[in-house]
Amino acid sequence: MPANATSPASTPPAAPTPTGRTGRGGPLARVRASRTDAAPPPTYARPALLAILALAAVLFAWDIQHSAFHTFYAETARSMAESWHAFLFGSFDPGGSITIDKLPGFLWPQALSVRIFGFHPWALTLPQVIEGVLSVAVLYRAVRRWAGEHPALLAAAAFAVTPAIAGLFRTPVEDPAFTLCVLLAADATLRAARQGRLRPLVAAGVWVGLGFQAKMLEAWGVLPALGLLYAFSAPTALRRRLAHLSVAGAVCLAVSASWVLLVTFTPAKDRPYVDGTTNNSAVSQVVGYNFLNRFSSVNVSAADTGSVAVSTMAGTAPAPPTGRSRPTAAQWLKMFAPSLVSQIGWLYPAAALAAVCGLVWRRGRPRTDPLRAGFVLWAVWLATYFLVFSAGAIGGHTYYMGVLAVPLAALFGAGTVQFWRAWLRGGRRRAWALPTVVVATVAWSAALARLFPTFLPWLAPAAVALGVGALVLMARARPGRTAGTGAVRRRTAVLGLVTGLVAMLLPSAAWASSVLDPEYGHSGMGSTGPVANWHRLAAERAAAARLATHHPRRPDGATPNPNPNEGGAAAEPSPGRSPAKSADASPDGSGLTAVQQQLLAYTRAHQGGARYVFATTSWRTASPYILHAGAAVLPMGGFTGTAPTPTAAGFRALVATGQLRYVVLGAPTTDPGRAIAPWVRAHCDRVPGQAHRLYRCAPEPATARSAPGR
Repeated sequence: MPANATSPASTPPAAPTPTGRTGRGGPLARVRASRTDAAPPPTYARPALLAILALAAVLFAWDIQHSAFHTFYAETARSMAESWHAFLFGSFDPGGSITIDKLPGFLWPQALSVRIFGFHPWALTLPQVIEGVLSVAVLYRAVRRWAGEHPALLAAAAFAVTPAIAGLFRTPVEDPAFTLCVLLAADATLRAARQGRLRPLVAAGVWVGLGFQAKMLEAWGVLPALGLLYAFSAPTALRRRLAHLSVAGAVCLAVSASWVLLVTFTPAKDRPYVDGTTNNSAVSQVVGYNFLNRFSSVNVSAADTGSVAVSTMAGTAPAPPTGRSRPTAAQWLKMFAPSLVSQIGWLYPAAALAAVCGLVWRRGRPRTDPLRAGFVLWAVWLATYFLVFSAGAIGGHTYYMGVLAVPLAALFGAGTVQFWRAWLRGGRRRAWALPTVVVATVAWSAALARLFPTFLPWLAPAAVALGVGALVLMARARPGRTAGTGAVRRRTAVLGLVTGLVAMLLPSAAWASSVLDPEYGHSGMGSTGPVANWHRLAAERAAAARLATHHPRRPDGATPNPNPNEGGAAAEPSPGRSPAKSADASPDGSGLTAVQQQLLAYTRAHQGGARYVFATTSWRTASPYILHAGAAVLPMGGFTGTAPTPTAAGFRALVATGQLRYVVLGAPTTDPGRAIAPWVRAHCDRVPGQAHRLYRCAPEPATARSAPGR
């Protein structure tokens, strides 16, 4: 890492002309300039990048053949792969009765993968692996565009060995696609800001809009950082900058709202009911259910938004009220809790010091200074999501942390290089930063490692020893502190830098590498190390509690789904288990128990022309039939069990028109299930010989009966 190495950021952009253009001529001139402004990368850059990408691929794809189905999402992906109508609207069930409780964009790659490779757990995980490797490559390109080759390599390496990232991109959830989209948006905005061009800024708006399809309003959290980057540093007139931002913002809004508008203007009879709502509105799902409900702990209310306002999923006990009227300090400090900081926080000190020094050291530079602008981008990005997650309900979903790993890695890469160059230049004003960041990061990492004394007990001593060694080598390399030529001092200094980098990255990398161990490799929550086991144990305890509460004698023969509720408003589904690991799976490998196979075979044989094989009172009861057989089972109540679908009138209409013949009653119950069950018992015949409480409903309503056992 030569002291005089140049980077794209070290070459000032051309001064703007009176018209607001860069003065570099037309597009051909800009292309020529982009090829000649930056020094060629060192010969080891490409092999180093390939090694980092290979490491990322190993971490993300290791043991992919034993991936687990993610409850609720896996069923939806299978349903979406069964029909293009379900694919477009994100239907939870193949019959298209109700959507998933989120926008379906993140599941589109999974559904396409299932169409290509068949329905397997690894086929659902593969798109996330690809998105992860692409994310590492895009982060490298973005940081290289901003700060140069060495910061880019360091950022890519730090990103790949972040524990939350190692867990995220092997988990079939929303955040892998979302993280890739916002990274592409950042890369495009950096390109736009360097050249003052509209086209890459519009591309950034498109990428944020696509990120919205994966993670909804959370994708807009990058807009302040992207907007400030372009508004402050683009080499063009203010009026032109604002006009460009307006156009890009309009494109972002249009792409973001595309699916919501599609659902809004599609007649309700021609699409699934929108889960998470009481008014069948995609706007209510996005704004109320998936956004405002997340901030109930800071007294934000989703009342009157048309959203379902509960904090549990069907089949679990509602979260008890806290009795607090204002958020506590512990709620605001959740990003420092052991279960989260161990996944994302190893580089907190390095990133914080890099952001502060990057902004302070470059004060007084021209407005268009790209290096300072980049520090603004990543610092605002980090602060925005840090505050959002601190205020919002995130429970144990450590895969949320992927979007935080991006600025942390970028700041670490660029900050370390600027500290190194300041240390080489000597002097007392800035040379202190490099040893300070090594000491602070190593000490912080050792403290975090000590929170888990039985997990990798050698980690803290090793990091401290390496950190001390780095300081000794750097001290010996200072001018006047050691004999020898400048070349000897340089080699000693480089060795000290490398040792310091290893000391700072070793704890994070060690935790990330735990995904290579089957004991920690498939937490389903994007977590690594002992935190992964915490989630697994929580799942087992929750399964036992549900068995005791809802199925004390298993009267209907149904198989409970052992998944925990992690709590928090609009809580997300938790990971399920692979059929190969499920104790409830049948010996023939179908994934259904003998009782479930009997029910499905009977109802399919007598389905006739009905749209649905049968209806159930909960998505939990419908889940195994959709997951393992792709059966068109009608669930009631949606994810939370409180969505008013189907209504009593709608249910009777399905029966009267012959679209539904069979109904399975039993726990877990939901609001629509409780409303419909009395009518089913009164007007439908109990089917004998079935362990489930199976009823056959004739197309013409039967007269009320009062036979016992109904």
